[in-house]
Amino acid sequence: MSHPNARLTIHGRRLLVDRVRAGRPVAHVADEMGISRATAHKWVRRWRAEGDPGLYDRPSRPLTTPHRTPADVEALILELRRERKLGLARIGPILGMPASTVFRVLTRHGLNRVSWMDRSTGQINRRYERERPGELVHVDIKKLGNIPDGGGHRILPRQQAVSNRQATTQARKGGSPVIGYSFVHTAIDDHSRLAYSEVLTNERKETATSPDHCSRPAASGRNYTLNRRAEATARNRRENSRTSPSGRRSATSTSSLCGCTPPGP
Repeated sequence: MSHPNARLTIHGRRLLVDRVRAGRPVAHVADEMGISRATAHKWVRRWRAEGDPGLYDRPSRPLTTPHRTPADVEALILELRRERKLGLARIGPILGMPASTVFRVLTRHGLNRVSWMDRSTGQINRRYERERPGELVHVDIKKLGNIPDGGGHRILPRQQAVSNRQATTQARKGGSPVIGYSFVHTAIDDHSRLAYSEVLTNERKETATSPDHCSRPAASGRNYTLNRRAEATARNRRENSRTSPSGRRSATSTSSLCGCTPPGP
């Protein structure tokens, strides 16, 4: 991906090619676009050889890595890690290689942390997940204070911040303007970890556990259906949620009201 200050993005490269196809000299077009003639010729050659796909950025990873650690040595590193649970400082001297090389090999195979491995079998611990998308949706809510129009007291003098608060809202409590709060509701699909966030006006259980909100990850266009069992669980939790005899609400998290559990690592 091009950096923000790049002279040529994918659109700039198409413009470069269009100008050259119109009969303009490559040197003149390069000067107009603020790039060198060599760069202009490079993109023109790519377009002539590959068409529009040739104008996109290519990965910087080399096609071949002659000095990569041999496969048999990598297998030995993984065996020492799984069987003996050795760290980098011990595997390196045993095989006569730097610890940094051992670390790269372990990272490539997902074994760079011992805590990710099962102690008895040495296999990588897989995160918990449901079998199908939409079978279970995790919901979390973040409460954030609203910022008055023009900025608040964090960046402005106190007097100006108070004026902004008074101009932002007509609601008053004890003579002071009430800006209120916004609530960021986030729904995460347990299987695909597809997430959707939306700013809503409250954090009530009816809002957090509504099927419409829990099925919002489908907004990405994927084949996604909220499981009826999850909907029924949320409905039952709403119906069974009552205040205690003392008049206090039971200490139940929003996730449990949705029939959800905190997402795994």
